[in-house]
Parts: sequence; C-alpha cells; structure tokens
Amino acid sequence: MLDRLPLWLRGKLKFLDVNLPEGGGKKAKLALRGVGILFIVALLYYPIGMALVHSVDDNTAIDVQVQAGQSRAVAMAAHLIERETDTHPWVANDPWFLPGAALDNMPNFQQGIIYALSRFAIEMSDQVGRTRGSSEVDKDLDKAAGLLKYAGDVWVFDFSVSLAPTAPSDSQYRAARKSLISYNNRLGQGQAVFDTRADNLERTLERIATDLGSGSAVIDKYIRESSGSLIDFHADDIYYRNKGRLYAYYLILRELREDFRDIIADRDVTKPWDQMLESLKTAAEAQPLVVVNADPDSFWRPSHLTAQGFYLLRARTQMKEVANILLK
Repeated sequence: MLDRLPLWLRGKLKFLDVNLPEGGGKKAKLALRGVGILFIVALLYYPIGMALVHSVDDNTAIDVQVQAGQSRAVAMAAHLIERETDTHPWVANDPWFLPGAALDNMPNFQQGIIYALSRFAIEMSDQVGRTRGSSEVDKDLDKAAGLLKYAGDVWVFDFSVSLAPTAPSDSQYRAARKSLISYNNRLGQGQAVFDTRADNLERTLERIATDLGSGSAVIDKYIRESSGSLIDFHADDIYYRNKGRLYAYYLILRELREDFRDIIADRDVTKPWDQMLESLKTAAEAQPLVVVNADPDSFWRPSHLTAQGFYLLRARTQMKEVANILLK
C-alpha cells in the first residue's frame, strides 16, 4: 500500500505497512487503508482549506449602483457587508474544526472593515440621517448601528453566555445590511433624511479622525513594547485590523465625496479631500507578504507597522484639515 504514496509520506505511515495474519481477510486491509486515508485527509485538511478560504480583498476599484436620491456611501457599506459575509465566508467566528479558524490576517481584516462600518452607521444615525439634533433617529439606521457593534467572533454557540444557540456574527451583519438597504430605499422615495449640511460632514470627519488616532496609538504602543522581535505573531493582527479599517474608510469617504458633492465644491475642499483619499488608499492597498515589526531605525529589516502608521497619521492630519475648512 505504501508504494503508492509520495516519498515524504511513506516514512510517516510505516505503521500501516504491517503483515496481516493469514486469513485476516479483506476487511482488515480495508480498515487499515481507511485509517491511512483519514490520516492523509486530516493532514491536508487545514492547509488546503485555509488556502481555499483565505481572501484579503482590498480591491478599491469597486463601484456601487444607486437610484436617484439614494446615498452612495450607504450603498457601499451595504455592499461591503454582503461581500464579507456572502461572497467571502465570514471566518472570524469559525470554530476550531473549520479551516478558517487557523487564519488570522483575513479575520482581522474583516473585523476592521465592520468596525469602520459601525462607526459610519453611528454617524449616519446621529448626524446625517436626521434633521438637526432634535429630530427622531431613523429606525433603520439606529438598528444597523446596533447590529454592527456585535462582536465578530460569535459562532452559533457561545458557551460563555449560554448553552442555547445564539445569533452568529455574520447573521447580525446581514440584518444590518437589510436595514441599510431599507433606509436607502426610503431615502430614494423621499421618506428618509440625508442632511447634506457642512457641519454634519465636518463632525463625521472629526469622529473618523479620532478613531484613526486611537489606531495610531495601538501601533505606537506595540512598536515601543515589541518591535525588533525576530518572530512576532501579533504584529500582523494589528496591521490587518487597521488595514481593514482604513480600506472601509477609504471607500466610504470616496462615496461621501459624491453624496456631499455640492458642499465640497462650495467650500473648495475638493483637492484636500482627494489628497486625504490618496493617503487612505495607499495604506489600504499595502499587503506585505509577511508583516515585519522591526525597530523603526532597523538597517536591514522593514517596519511595516511604522509605514502603516505614517499613512494613517497623514490621512488623519488631512482629514482634520478638511474638517477645519468645512467649519469656515
């Protein structure tokens, strides 16, 4: 039986090459072959499954189609949720027996996207999706904002909370997508609010800039405490979580540029806005083969977290500049 296997496996499976006693019969041989097949399948299950599942989709050349009166930014948020839960599998909550559980870059990237979309949904419900602060909060936007806050690693069972089945993360995000689509449909019919005031846009940018500031603080702390390690299993987690966040912010702000086209043109912030987008795009599209967390002044090794932090802070500074112009 072993002579049919690759050379590198033969040594590992010598225990299968046993002499059966006479009369052992075909059943014993089949049983041993079955064990061998199961062993080979188990050996290949995770690496092959991981390769098939893995996808860090940082394509920025995507577009959304909207009807008259609808928001392009809201449509983009709904599209990203659909892509990360249906087109690609949501792997952040995969249990141990699925190959996705062994991945780390993809789930961190996905959770970074959802985090940014959660921030955007909050700003929509608090600012843009209502008329001034005294008006009623839009129910669809409020629901979407709440659902997108749901932890990304919850599977069908969460035994730390209950023995009963619970709502998995991806089902909550799909429900948030339905609420965003419902809001956008009502918006196109003139039954919802999308208040394109300069102060609404300014506050949204300020909140996103604050969030990016917290991301830069995480990078700074990790570099100071852990840079220079020859083997680092956590730097890529931080890198890809930030990458997902920057990627989603880039696409949302790119579409907000169209939603607030008149305000941006009137306040003459088109060029600063485009510069801000370019910084976000550069950070979002960077995907090193291996994330290295060398010392920032290392002579021969890169520091990918330092590079990411530079573009993150550059985008944040440009965002603050645009916000200041909108205040005038």
